[in-house]
Amino acid sequence: MRVIISGLCLLAALLYLTPSRAYAEELAEGCASELSSAEKNRKLWTVNLTGIGIITVWGVAQWDYFTTSSGTTSEGWFGNDTDSGGMDKLGHAYASYVTAHGLSYLYESWCINKDDAALYGSLSSLAIVTYMEFGDSFSDFGASKEDLVANTVGAFYGYYSYKYPRLSNILDFRWEYKPGSETLGDFTTDYENSKYLLALKLNGFEFSRSSFLKHIEFHAGYYTRGFSEWSDDRERNVFVGIGFNLTDLFRRHSYNKTSTFFKYYQIPNSSLTAEKNLNE
Repeated sequence: MRVIISGLCLLAALLYLTPSRAYAEELAEGCASELSSAEKNRKLWTVNLTGIGIITVWGVAQWDYFTTSSGTTSEGWFGNDTDSGGMDKLGHAYASYVTAHGLSYLYESWCINKDDAALYGSLSSLAIVTYMEFGDSFSDFGASKEDLVANTVGAFYGYYSYKYPRLSNILDFRWEYKPGSETLGDFTTDYENSKYLLALKLNGFEFSRSSFLKHIEFHAGYYTRGFSEWSDDRERNVFVGIGFNLTDLFRRHSYNKTSTFFKYYQIPNSSLTAEKNLNE
């Protein structure tokens, strides 16, 4: 889940760019006209090459990029015999999704129209994380076919949920993280304290907007435990839950940066859940 680093960086940029008293759709409010094609291309190339350059430098220094011949690997999906029970795949999808949104916000703030910003943001996200897999192929990690699929799914949903606000108003893809005492130094691969979930927000539906239901959201998610080292006590858990819609609450009170943050992050233990361990 090293790719989640890029997603978290773009989430920080996304929060910075979100206006304090406006929806994200109004990021380009101060733009008199759209960028020229030449200026647009220059900015797009700059972002993509910068991202690839940073990954190259860091990969050579920390991940032993380009020290072996090219190779691929199959890591599996959500099986009990995989390294993390599939949590790393959800991490890739999540990071690609967040990166797509972050870059789309950035491009729109540069006076690129919303539809194009959504497309370019998702393609840039996919290009950057795919290059990371390319670097992995020349290291002991090897390029993972499953990671490529997960990256594509995340970027694809990032595109559609940014282009169509109706979808984004209904469904969030979130990461829940509660640090553990033994893993604070490496949260990016701390699967033992992470969960991923989809949140269905009722305020996105017309029927609920004039009732208390607008505050309610339903969750469905997945997490694993006991995969940090081989153990007979491994867990692969699916869960459903009901929670309170913080994104809408903070948005209605004009705390738009906070509202944006909670589109991507779920506070631990903030919902009522029912769980099932698939290993039982």
